Amino acid sequence: MLTNEHRIAVSASIALIDTVEPADLGRPTPCAGWNLADLLAHMTIQHRGFAAAARGHGAELRNWRVETVRDAVRQDPAGTYKQAANDALEAFWAAADDAPFALPEFGDNAVFPGTIAMGFHFVDYVVHGWDVAASLGVDYQLPADVLGAALPLVLAVPDGEVRDLDVVPFDRGIQPIDGATEFDRILRHLGRRPDFTNCEASGTTSR
Repeated sequence: MLTNEHRIAVSASIALIDTVEPADLGRPTPCAGWNLADLLAHMTIQHRGFAAAARGHGAELRNWRVETVRDAVRQDPAGTYKQAANDALEAFWAAADDAPFALPEFGDNAVFPGTIAMGFHFVDYVVHGWDVAASLGVDYQLPADVLGAALPLVLAVPDGEVRDLDVVPFDRGIQPIDGATEFDRILRHLGRRPDFTNCEASGTTSR
């Protein structure tokens, strides 16, 4: 069920976060109200939650509680994240193609076919990798086939007033520019400003 492009995106995030030092954790991110420690805790617990969902335990809310990983992320951001990300990849490889994923963050009794759930996860880590890089002030690129696989999934995310709902993880899209790259189109559609710098706080939201 896990595609090669999905694996590459998650692996790229692992390599990037391996460079994070404890002193970086207070940096602002493109996610409104979150510093880098908050973002990494979110990314880590999402890996754990999706891994649990792949194994049939996604409805257990303890698997999604970000407070359970905050201290570990602050003590060892790279190691804690890598362990959770690799666990998610392992769980995805083992999941049956038709496995149902319970994702309680989408609502009570929310269950999605595995292929759709893993599409959510794939999009998240294409974008969250960029979020981390923007926070660190470093360049971040993904292979063309990864971006090509992610773009149609991203563009299928509805825009407009629905983005104002609390349960929707992305802010309203930003108008694309002529000649934009695929990564630029992905970021703008999901409410990111590609020109974000790590010395400013952005008005975007993320999940």
